[in-house]
Formats: sequence, structure tokens, C-alpha cells
Amino acid sequence: MPLSMNREVFITCAVTGSGDTVSKSSHVPITPKQIAEAAVEAAKAGAAIVHCHVRDPETGAPARRLDLYREVTDRIRSADIDIVLNLTAGMGGDLIFGNVESPLPLNDKGTDMAGATERVAHVAECRPEICTLDCGTMNFSLGDYVMTNTPSMLREMARQMTALGVRPEIEAFDTGHLWFAKQLVEEGLIEDPVLIQLCMGIPWGAPDDLNTFMAMVNNVPSNWTFSAFSIGRNALAYPAAAILAGGNVRVGLEDNLYVGKGQLATNGQLVEKAVSVIEGMGAKIIGPAEVREKLKLTKR
Repeated sequence: MPLSMNREVFITCAVTGSGDTVSKSSHVPITPKQIAEAAVEAAKAGAAIVHCHVRDPETGAPARRLDLYREVTDRIRSADIDIVLNLTAGMGGDLIFGNVESPLPLNDKGTDMAGATERVAHVAECRPEICTLDCGTMNFSLGDYVMTNTPSMLREMARQMTALGVRPEIEAFDTGHLWFAKQLVEEGLIEDPVLIQLCMGIPWGAPDDLNTFMAMVNNVPSNWTFSAFSIGRNALAYPAAAILAGGNVRVGLEDNLYVGKGQLATNGQLVEKAVSVIEGMGAKIIGPAEVREKLKLTKR
């Protein structure tokens, strides 16, 4: 797609994620009440969309429980501020092998493999406006963990999401994921307008250097809407990169715990930081109503 700065930008805040961040920052929300409060905080700071995972309220470990998603959804929808809700559908494809000499049997402490219908059960239950679709399999982080999303699984999950009237947000961690996303669109499993998130700097997907980022951007069709983020030390620089490349912005404690060197952040502070970058570059921040119009979402 041709490079042109985006002048009307929406912010997504990924408020908690499923990573091992709870032990690293007390600001990472754990309970449904905390997650909903973080979503409201982010919206009041300027985010149009909140992206939510759920966690076990007792341990902080990532969870897929329908009751937790239902409570988060109900709390956010009953809040005193408008928010576009985006729920993850990324869990249920976690494969952990035994070890390098004995890969089988699989490690049952962490392996979590579920069928397509189970992986989107909370989407069917809660009917968010958007849900994510991790568009490929990859070695994720270190050790023997593989994030698995087979072509057949992705086709079925995309079909179910579209049938539910929920807009899939394609999560692309490398160029091959974009290639398969185009195939899903060509097969009619994902409808226009197509929404995509470029996920940069996650081991061992696409690194977050600008050359690789622009390779990803240049593989996004011009009629798709994209956002981008990076994790870790470059997270705070990526709002500027995303806007200059024609995209939108994602920030939040799922991706980055710091608002400055040694300064642990809240979700609201990360959104405020993004707002200052966007406005400082002369762009306008658009809100939930404008996002719904742009992405043809139905408010629920």
C-alpha cells in the first residue's frame, strides 16, 4: 500500500493480555472488575477500542472461562463511557512439547488445545463488536511452546466469527500470516472492511525494525484498515511509526509495562502517551462512534 500518514487515528488499548506480567507490575488488571475498570480508564484517556483477555482471579494466570468474559463484558457495557469491545480469541492453541529428546508426550502443564467452536464460545456468548484471529502458527518466546493455528482451524474460526456478526481483527505476527489473511478474504470467510493488527517484535515473529515493519505494511492491501504495535523497549516509539505508515495505534499493559525508563505504567498513562504523540504529529483522534462507522460495527 502507498505510504501516507494517517490523519484520523483510533487507539486500541490492550489492557491485560495473557503473558506472565502479573508478577512484574501491580498495575496489570487480574479480576473482571479490575479489567473493566482498566478498560474504562483507557477509554477516558482517549482509547476508542479496548482489547481484553481474562485471567484467573485467584492466580492471575490466563483463562478462557465464559463466566469471566461475561462479567468483563457486562461491566464494560454498563460503564458511563462508550467503548468498542474487542475480545481475544487467541487462546486454546497452546502446544508445549516435552523436551528436545522426547517431544512426546506433550507437557500437560500449559498445553491447552481446543476446537474451533470452544475457542470462540465466549465470542458467541458475549457478542463483542470485534474479536481477534491470530492468523498463523509460530514459535512463541522460548522453550518448547508453539502457538498453533492451522489453516483449517483459522478457516472455521473465521467462518464462525463472521456468522456471529463479529468483526475479526486479524493478528499478523509475520508476512506469511498476511498472506493467509488475504486467502481468508478471497474465500469470503472475512468480509469487508478488513481489520488487521501488525504485531511487531514478538519472538519469534517479525522483528520491529523499520525495514521489516514497512515490509509488513507494504503487504497490507490499500483498502484494509490496520493498526500496529511493538512490545518492550520500542513500544513507546511505535505510535509514531504506525501513524506515519498510514495506520492506527495500539498500546497497553499487554504489550509494555513502562511509560518511561524504570517507570511502571497504568493503561491510562500509556493511552495518554499515545494521545500526545498523535496530536503532536498533527493528527486527529477518533472515538468509538467514528470507529463503528469506519469499520461497519454494530453497537451492542
